[in-house]
Amino acid sequence: MGEHRVNGTVGLRPSPVSAAAVARAAGVSPATVSYVLNGKGGVSVETRRHIIGIANELGFRPRKASSSTDPLRTRVVGLILPNIINPMFPRWAQGIITAAAASGYEVFVATTQDNPETLAQVTATLANRNVDGVILAAALREDATALRTLRAARIPYVCLSRRADFLQGDFVGIDDDAAASLLMEHMIGHGFTEIATVIGPRFSTASLAREQAFVRTAAAAGITISGDWKISTRVNNEGGRLAAERLFSSRRAPRAVVCGSDELAIGVMEYALAQGLRIPEDVAVAGCDGLPHSRSGLINLTSIVQPQQEMAHEAFAMLLRRVESPSNTYNSLICPHRLHIGRTCGCNAPPS
Repeated sequence: MGEHRVNGTVGLRPSPVSAAAVARAAGVSPATVSYVLNGKGGVSVETRRHIIGIANELGFRPRKASSSTDPLRTRVVGLILPNIINPMFPRWAQGIITAAAASGYEVFVATTQDNPETLAQVTATLANRNVDGVILAAALREDATALRTLRAARIPYVCLSRRADFLQGDFVGIDDDAAASLLMEHMIGHGFTEIATVIGPRFSTASLAREQAFVRTAAAAGITISGDWKISTRVNNEGGRLAAERLFSSRRAPRAVVCGSDELAIGVMEYALAQGLRIPEDVAVAGCDGLPHSRSGLINLTSIVQPQQEMAHEAFAMLLRRVESPSNTYNSLICPHRLHIGRTCGCNAPPS
């Protein structure tokens, strides 16, 4: 969406604003504006976007709870990701973009690098652009500023994978507690007792829930995971390498490392291999996400498989329902996960 200027200014929102005022500012007839605002055909895409842009800037954005449609939709939704380095996030993006295109929507993608100030800025930008809704995969557990910005602008949102603790809203994800417990139980089943965990940032509800389940499940089996062996880092390959450096540079190294994401696990393995360690003979590793390249024959990482495309499509479908039928009740969809047993945990490993 381009920037539209009216009388040399941007983003002025006098209220109330009539359709006739929109027509004057856009340089079109009132009838053309009426066609666009009522969702009727006969107007070119360029003219329609121009009128919607002008109407948005003037503040003409009716929200009628009794109506199933908003006549002034921009047909653009925002997608906020932590980064696009971790392959999990582009896979979600592709699934959402595909689902959106099938419904006639475009997707504005932004990243935050898990910086709360950037998140606040991105949500403010999306609100100013009057997107129809937002899918947020970068929610911060203890920060509701971004979500309050969207709610104040009456822009619906869906949280993907990460929840927000202090503001209720729609959610699509997996049961992180059950998934992490399943993974740790499998690793303990190999007889490992010297176990470390590596997760993403604890301000992510998904990362925190996985770490808590890892530690609790190990404790139930009589295994204590010490503070030095519970590492939180950036949820990407580099974060995994940095965590491994801490773990394997000490005099006492773990026999197994259970990770909260595939990229973290791969980073751990890359560092371990560079130090001459064998996987899984010297150190066993497992991850969460179940990305296709992680499960390929080249890596064959033992991992929790999240249904990435299903999650993406369900998140957009949930958002679209929210756009079309606003309500004060919220939904939570828990998608199924499964354990992929590869060779990095010790299963299916070639003989020494």
